[in-house]
Amino acid sequence: MEDLLRSIVLGIIQGLTEFLPVSSSGHLELAKFFLGDEQVGEGSLLMTVSLHAATALSTIVVFRKDIRALLTDLFQFKWNDGTRFALLVLISMIPAAFIGLLFEEQIAQLFTQKIRLVAFMLIITGFLLFLADRAKRTEQPVSFLSALWIGLAQAFAILPGISRSGATISTAVLLGIDREKAARFSFLMVVPLILGKMAKDILDGDLSQNNEQYLSLGIGFLAAFATGLIACLWMIRLVKSSKLRYFSIYCFIVAAAVLLYSFI
Repeated sequence: MEDLLRSIVLGIIQGLTEFLPVSSSGHLELAKFFLGDEQVGEGSLLMTVSLHAATALSTIVVFRKDIRALLTDLFQFKWNDGTRFALLVLISMIPAAFIGLLFEEQIAQLFTQKIRLVAFMLIITGFLLFLADRAKRTEQPVSFLSALWIGLAQAFAILPGISRSGATISTAVLLGIDREKAARFSFLMVVPLILGKMAKDILDGDLSQNNEQYLSLGIGFLAAFATGLIACLWMIRLVKSSKLRYFSIYCFIVAAAVLLYSFI
């Protein structure tokens, strides 16, 4: 029963914070610290792969029409909207892939319950959301240069406490990109990275040595998938209606509480 509850909690955290701009990695680090559990969020490679698969699937379900149109365009093997969008996604992936592969060991050192680091990064996330919320509305599409800048924001979000969706959507909006297009691009651009990370985890890890029960995996997957669907749809509406400031306030409050606790 304890394993099932833990799987549900992990699934809910992963599903919500993968899409809502509050940093899934930061929240898992805080959970590890305050629960005194080194294994939370990291305890099972198979569970990690399963949760990432769930959020990737929820993204695919929400944007199934966009993905179907994209694939249709791609298989025409000519320059069109689909091939342009695919190239934009490819450009956006370069910074995160480069940093992730070259600095994997250094990045891993950041995920050792450094709660003050998480707090300061949450403050940065809060400021980004606050600025994006106040940005002027425009209808510009994603350009090749803006895709690179958004990709750099995604690479920066490797740090625990920097929200990937928050950083990428805020950067896009501050660059003058239409809010709905910014949210769409932010969520679709991460799918190849999630799938690539899953493949790398499977190839690097010996999953046969994992004792995780299939029931726990299934429960975690369903929890992450269901909450991911809700969070993804909710986030799109929030970006369109300029309500990112509420998450900005949340990030500031959590950061202040963590810093107060750490110093006292």
